Amino acid sequence: MSIDSALYWDGEMTVTRFDRETGAHFVIRLDSTQLGPAAGGTRAAQYSQLADALTDAGKLAGAMTLKMAVSNLPMGGGKSVIALPAPRHSIDPSTWARILRIHAENIDKLSGNYWTGPDVNTNSADMDTLNDTTEFVFGRSLERGGAGSSAFTTAVGVFEAMKATVAHRGLGSLDGLTVLVQGLGAVGGSLASLAAEAGAQLLVADTDAERVAHAVALGHTAVALDDVLSTPCDVFAPCAMGGVITTEVARTLDCSVVAGAANNVIADEAASDILHARGILYAPDFVANAGGAIHLVGREVLGWSESVVHERAVAIGDTLNQVFEISDNDGVTPDEAARTLAGRRAREASTTTATA
Repeated sequence: MSIDSALYWDGEMTVTRFDRETGAHFVIRLDSTQLGPAAGGTRAAQYSQLADALTDAGKLAGAMTLKMAVSNLPMGGGKSVIALPAPRHSIDPSTWARILRIHAENIDKLSGNYWTGPDVNTNSADMDTLNDTTEFVFGRSLERGGAGSSAFTTAVGVFEAMKATVAHRGLGSLDGLTVLVQGLGAVGGSLASLAAEAGAQLLVADTDAERVAHAVALGHTAVALDDVLSTPCDVFAPCAMGGVITTEVARTLDCSVVAGAANNVIADEAASDILHARGILYAPDFVANAGGAIHLVGREVLGWSESVVHERAVAIGDTLNQVFEISDNDGVTPDEAARTLAGRRAREASTTTATA
């Protein structure tokens, strides 16, 4: 994809910066501030070209707009992408500190129109570092007055989404079903534990051999990375990077339900249509993985208690039931139904704000 194509985007704002000393490119995209300041995590990763980083940031920011709206949270959608010059694990501490400082400067220049939090390759410690320069940060450590990691709350929400989707698909409960979790990070690992406690048989895959070995020691079965998308299962739970289900994968994926934590799981609209036509029920990711946003916005913006945050994460299952009802009644894919519900809730929130 060319830079020109990547810049042709319907969001509100794109900010870019290049740091010659570190070789890092910085991208911040604000998709919408209709419901409040844009919010979205900071993703640090390598990209083959800047256009790919811009495109990824735009897609992720758009998903955040939908996530906030469908979750009834008073924030808009945005995203940060730091295109790294090398794998994150090979970047030395001083270079990483400079990268974070520059990123924080970029955020601060937006004067509160964008807030960020942890995402791929960033964590609460990194948010603490950002907070040395800018106040517009979610997910700081508890010691720094933040809400800490949102990973477990995200996993709880995905677990509830999985249960709701399995039930709507007519499979009953998770007890006895085979669940394949792709990605055993903080969210995927917790999701695997929750599913196992519910009686599911776990298949697991990850690029990190130690994570896989730990899962196997717990009694789960490892699946080779190359075999993930061809291994039969009842529930496929993608919890790594997005774009996993392409048109080609959708045609052959051997499962009944797709419910995971990864953002932008569906690579294109055609893939969603194919899953729907094949009877594979998909839990739209911006609904299923909203627990992280609920945790951070709820605790740090709205002042919710841990119990309220937990209740709102559990209620993701109820939101999905509404999505499936719209899908069934209107004869559309769950993804389209979820966008419809997000639009309704955004309009209701806007009307309430305007009349308050």
